[in-house]
Amino acid sequence: MYKPTTKGAWQGRIDALDGEAGKRWHQAIQFLDLSKEIPTVQQDQVAFAFLGFCCDEGVRRNQGRKGAAAGPAALRKAMASFAYHLPPNVLLVDAGDVISSNEKLEEAQMQLGRKVALLLAHGYKPLVLGGGHEIAYGHYLGLEQAVTDKELGIVNFDAHFDLRSYQQEPSSGTPFLQIADKMQQAGQAFKYNCLGIQEYGNTQVLFNTAENLGVKYTLADEVNANNLPALQQNLEAFLTTLDAVYITIDLDVFAAGYAPGVSAVNALGISPDVVVALLKTIMASGKLLSLDMAELNPSFDLDNRTAKLGAAILYQIVKEWSKV
Repeated sequence: MYKPTTKGAWQGRIDALDGEAGKRWHQAIQFLDLSKEIPTVQQDQVAFAFLGFCCDEGVRRNQGRKGAAAGPAALRKAMASFAYHLPPNVLLVDAGDVISSNEKLEEAQMQLGRKVALLLAHGYKPLVLGGGHEIAYGHYLGLEQAVTDKELGIVNFDAHFDLRSYQQEPSSGTPFLQIADKMQQAGQAFKYNCLGIQEYGNTQVLFNTAENLGVKYTLADEVNANNLPALQQNLEAFLTTLDAVYITIDLDVFAAGYAPGVSAVNALGISPDVVVALLKTIMASGKLLSLDMAELNPSFDLDNRTAKLGAAILYQIVKEWSKV
């Protein structure tokens, strides 16, 4: 199911006396209905399209805490009052929500793929808001249509590999194995780099699967500010092997103090400053194609702390990606 967004999803402070200099994101946002014909982004414009994926069926199947379906709305609310500092050629667009209903995860993922492909075909930069990490497979279904002649890589900031078997059924724990199999069937290399892995959160089977697939990964205790130069160097080396890159951010990669509102809370996660620095490294390459953010669960958030963190990271992404 697909539903366009209305202005009511973007409400925030208005500083009327400040005029244009007091502008905020909710006053700048434009709206796209992807069920209708949409305009192509002009050559001199940069257009970021927020697309929600209101789904936690994959989390339920993975025995996690439901509630991530409300993530897109919480991220929009947290972004609405951001001060507007973007150049005139940058557009912020809300492209609506793909909604999973009646436990039909696979149908929602296919719908998400179609919407992502549509946005890319018309020149938009998709920022997909989740939702459980099953968002990744649906997102990839759209990306594969845009990179048929390109070497695509995936950078995942996550405490978990999400390489579980989907023999019984797909879930939020299986998307990257699904992507690996699909790419290999198409004769494409599976290039997957995961940063923030928690040893205690991944069984030996998952580490074995990662090794068999040639996955690059960095354990959480190595993802810190002291190790940032080496992390950036390794990431740059990975990027040189790619034509395009897809970033996915699972908010459970962060320590619980930063991100209590996730499906699988992480006591010893990493800090946001390191992730933001690494995101800037990726964006500076000019190879970023699309990005999503997963696992925000507002039901377990404290003072909207996790939503605000996710929104602040999205702010940095828009700011830096608009320069490329």
